[in-house]
Amino acid sequence: MKTIGIIGAGNIGGQLARLAVRHGYDVVISNSRGPETLSDLIAELGPTARAATAAEAGEAGDLVVVTIPLKNYAQVPVEPLAGKVVIDTNNYYPQRDGQIAELDDETTTTAELLQAHLPTSTVVKAFNNIMAADLTTDGTAPGTPDRRALIIAGDDESAKATVSALIEEFGFDVVDAGPLAEGWRFQRDEPAYVTRMTAPEAVERLAAAVHYADM
Repeated sequence: MKTIGIIGAGNIGGQLARLAVRHGYDVVISNSRGPETLSDLIAELGPTARAATAAEAGEAGDLVVVTIPLKNYAQVPVEPLAGKVVIDTNNYYPQRDGQIAELDDETTTTAELLQAHLPTSTVVKAFNNIMAADLTTDGTAPGTPDRRALIIAGDDESAKATVSALIEEFGFDVVDAGPLAEGWRFQRDEPAYVTRMTAPEAVERLAAAVHYADM
């Protein structure tokens, strides 16, 4: 894996681009306003990064990150991401995204929505339960005492292994919450959401999660 395509250049997308460049990856990044609006970020990232359209970022990436407001998930290009591992960082904020009935009644999860939209891709939930600023400051070497852990979920073991390796390289332990359907356990307002945790603490917080209807 040499190139990471990033669809979405907001807080998380920008921070993941910085991490990727720092670790020797090429980055192709897009936003909703057009490549020309990313000139400052590209200048900061340097010669291994370039701005593109969402389709071009998807096409270029050996692995693709989708990090956009959830309400726009259906705008993610499908064909350029075919056959690829796709990281979903999205969270559901009704005040921003509007009400989404199947998320309100918890019959599905954000990552399952994206997976249904991208039937020829393999979606892994990751990077959604950490503040963006912490991505570039909290990473540490393997074996560091109290190393911070991040949580993933996905239906494909090989895809999860790929994403886990990237997260480890970026400086975090990894805790696997299980299939995509378990992604609710580390979403907004759950005990494992945007809090610093070691791996054992993450396991405990995942177990303590309750559905919104039961809160």
